[in-house]
Amino acid sequence: MERRQLAERLAAPSAPVSSSGIVASADPAAFISAFAAAVAGEGEVFLADPRWGVAERSRLEGFVPDAHAADEGWLMIPTGGSGGGGKFARHDGRTIAAAVAGFQSHFGMERVNALSVLPLHHVSGFMAWMRCLLTGGAFVTADWKDVEQGKFPAGLPAGCCLSLVPTQLQRLLGSAAAAEWLRSFAVILVGGGPSWAGLLEAAAELGLPLAPSYGSTETAAMAAALTPEQFRLGMRGCGRALPHTRIELTDGLVWVRGESVFRGYYPARDDSRSWLSGDRGRFGADGSLVIEGRVDDVVITGGEKVWPAEVEEALRQSGEFDDVVVLGVPDPEWGELLVACHPAGRSPRLAAVERALTGLAGFKRPKRYVAVEPWPRDAHGKVRRGELARRAGLIPM
Repeated sequence: MERRQLAERLAAPSAPVSSSGIVASADPAAFISAFAAAVAGEGEVFLADPRWGVAERSRLEGFVPDAHAADEGWLMIPTGGSGGGGKFARHDGRTIAAAVAGFQSHFGMERVNALSVLPLHHVSGFMAWMRCLLTGGAFVTADWKDVEQGKFPAGLPAGCCLSLVPTQLQRLLGSAAAAEWLRSFAVILVGGGPSWAGLLEAAAELGLPLAPSYGSTETAAMAAALTPEQFRLGMRGCGRALPHTRIELTDGLVWVRGESVFRGYYPARDDSRSWLSGDRGRFGADGSLVIEGRVDDVVITGGEKVWPAEVEEALRQSGEFDDVVVLGVPDPEWGELLVACHPAGRSPRLAAVERALTGLAGFKRPKRYVAVEPWPRDAHGKVRRGELARRAGLIPM
């Protein structure tokens, strides 16, 4: 899809309009209007989080947008990048259209209808909108805080999709009314971070149409996913690659290739259509992709490698934590020590926690437990690990 075609879908003015090229609004209607105006222009377009402070917005200050951007790589979507740090991934009409077509084929949907509780500047919220826009479906937005409090939107279109991160799903599962509402969706896409086994089994017991997925900003969101039917049959992991992508493993690292893959991190360009994720993975016996953690999350304590995701899974199984994140803290004797951080307000019973950890080697068990208030989440529910470490007093403020 060329840029002018996307502008036509957006009903943007055909004549060039005045636009800064930066789209940053918390209000969905204002975001959509600003994006349409920016696409109708000729320069590069940057999506930005309206909550960014001075330090974060400084990333935009040194940019000199190309006033006559090429038809490839003109759309910049913010991402942490595979190695961390703030970056912008280059996308365009072609990467977006490829991702939408792959989604349609994988889930057998001619027209995609969706309810979004995620911000539009984030790839998950943005692509939920694009799937609806490019297929002629209905796109509805809601405030996550309202949904979390039990104010569920009514009158949603038939066959509606919903995208959640695992922590959002966890918060809803404690309510019978929320579970009943969730069962009304055709597909509940869960991604943006690893889903732990207990969460998935709780959702299965409730009969939810879950579609655990794997993707990133760099891949225009979803690259692999289970279908709700596969989930109901007991398949787990992130499913197989969608038709528009190819997923390969090299020394345990996940590569994604295909037309939806980004065109490089701004200001550089990369036309390889391939991306090394930085995630460790494997394929299950049923062909489903299983993500085991990030390479850069590994903690080395006493010469032993520990993957925080494995420890966090065991801690959640104890039932003693509303949420928990395991970090490695520098230590002069052991190199790093494992510290488990959890939201303040609930004190875990350490005896119950220790029983849940009996299946782990001693070096994998946290040496400290730290309560943190407030618990640092971003707009789409993911924990900001760096900010968490600072609030826990593990690194300097």
